[in-house]
Amino acid sequence: MATTNTCKNCEKEFDSTFQYCPYCGQEAADNLTLGVLFSNTISNYFSIDARFFRSFVPLMVKPGVLARRFVDGKRVAYLHPAQFYLFISVVFFFIFSFSVRKADNEISQAFKKGFSKENILDSLQIAKDSVGLEIARNALQDNAAITRMSDQDLKTIDSLITAEQESPDVSFTFKRKTLDSLIALEAPKTDKLKAMGLKEDAGALTRKFYEQLLKFYEQQGTGILKTLYDTIPIAMFFMLPLFAFLLKLFYWKRGTFAHHVVFSFYFFTFLFTTFCLLILANEVIDIPTWLEALLFLYFLIYLMLALRNFYRSSWIGAFFKAGTISFIYLLIVVPIAIFGVVMVSFMLY
Repeated sequence: MATTNTCKNCEKEFDSTFQYCPYCGQEAADNLTLGVLFSNTISNYFSIDARFFRSFVPLMVKPGVLARRFVDGKRVAYLHPAQFYLFISVVFFFIFSFSVRKADNEISQAFKKGFSKENILDSLQIAKDSVGLEIARNALQDNAAITRMSDQDLKTIDSLITAEQESPDVSFTFKRKTLDSLIALEAPKTDKLKAMGLKEDAGALTRKFYEQLLKFYEQQGTGILKTLYDTIPIAMFFMLPLFAFLLKLFYWKRGTFAHHVVFSFYFFTFLFTTFCLLILANEVIDIPTWLEALLFLYFLIYLMLALRNFYRSSWIGAFFKAGTISFIYLLIVVPIAIFGVVMVSFMLY
């Protein structure tokens, strides 16, 4: 009489002679040991590693060929484009984080020096204005006989001069001095925002902007670059589909939108890989600026070759479309993305 086993995963019965569950595929003898745990981990790692190198070489030296092969159905031997992109982007942002940390410290120090310098200049400006007003007051009094001003006229002008000197609405300099005093006294946030010029009937977005500006002022810009860095990966997920959309516009009849997304995944993976190599090379040697500019020219050449190989277009068509797509993307999409990243970073700071 045939015996049966019960799968521990899907809890369905199957013949005991089966080594794997015919319903879910889990191994029948599911004995978890350290050997099984690490052997599976290592085998899975080397399996991905092999596909990684089979994908990496064509990506770097054969523009557009890897994307063409994937679209044509040759997918088992290569790393999935989305997986490839995520892996390289994680590596890139990990490497880039060290440069950001160093730059953030430098920018924070520059902000602190800038705030300190502005405070000194503000103090000098206040002193200069006070001396100037005092000279004007003395001049009026000394020449009262010539100008035939009465004592009442002198008092009126003097009161106007005093009011001008003490008015918080005359210049932003005095408001900063007031704000510094409120910060030193640990005054409520509402008082600080009022000193910055926030009106009571301001909308939620305006109030949020003033609150972030106050936070930036109190912390003297510390950590703003780190917040900006944390926002970039999110922006990249929006920029990649926009690049695919441009490809769709220029190659309307050359495949579905998914095909253009595959091309975009591999092209952005190439960009991130090149940036990783560039950052690592800069840690070893100081790469000259002209060589970095030449590298960006190579990106354009790579895109042209990739468009020709993937879409099987002519040399002239690939040349003009690569230039036009790059021009539109760098002139419109990238500036808008940078502005969006800066604004989101500031609001999340």
